[in-house]
Amino acid sequence: MGAIALHHEITGREIAGMDSTGVEGSADTQRPAILLLNALGATLSIWERQVPALAEHFVVVRCDMRGHGESPVPPGPYVLDDLVDDCIALLDNLGIQRVHLAGLSLGGMTAMRMAARNPERVDRLAVLSSSAQLGSAQTWTERAATVRTSGTEAVADTVVSRWLTEQRRLADPQTTAALREMVASTAPDGYANCCEAIRDTDLRADLALITAPTLVISGTDDQSTPPEHLQAVAAGIQGARLLEIPDCAHICTIDQPDVVTDALVEHFSGAAPDRG
Repeated sequence: MGAIALHHEITGREIAGMDSTGVEGSADTQRPAILLLNALGATLSIWERQVPALAEHFVVVRCDMRGHGESPVPPGPYVLDDLVDDCIALLDNLGIQRVHLAGLSLGGMTAMRMAARNPERVDRLAVLSSSAQLGSAQTWTERAATVRTSGTEAVADTVVSRWLTEQRRLADPQTTAALREMVASTAPDGYANCCEAIRDTDLRADLALITAPTLVISGTDDQSTPPEHLQAVAAGIQGARLLEIPDCAHICTIDQPDVVTDALVEHFSGAAPDRG
């Protein structure tokens, strides 16, 4: 059915030199834009700890992926290129020709595909807690079937147990509960269709096509996308840098927010060396 209009939020200077009050700014107020893409079962709120620092330097655009949050839930099946098409349409609608791009998990897969397929649209790339090929087909088929039958509530506890380390979950029960509710309130069809998109994705050949300077971030305690998955991504993208964060599970933006924020600001500012 083609691209859909994604729910999104913009923080920082408005697009095309407009300041946050809508007053026309001078050319030197224009800032490069960053697009942040979410994990399966997550909304744009997983980036909220990074937004204040990023917005000091960039226009920050966050969106809910199709089937998630406040974005529409179009009928399936979905393939990864559908998610990329949604992102391209969002950028087109905002008048952004070229963007810094960061994605976590499913968002990271989408970001990698976009950087390989549409290199003219991506300036610098960050891939967090993701994989070029993730899990067995049977696992994703079974999870999609469970969600369609019993709702996303049925997988919420298991998902969140992998999203944060036990130490973080015990230290911050409020955030843990909010994340559980985020998963449980995700539309079952949207979640299941995205499970099947992950099942059918193999980006291993795409990695060599990515030319954007790339930062790859891995949590050493990530059970969903273990470190070896991110090591393979970094090895496959020429010049990519790998940052492995100790005591960090899947949603690294929440589990180790300060480390992730500092790394993203450095990378997207061009301050980090592009070393292998």
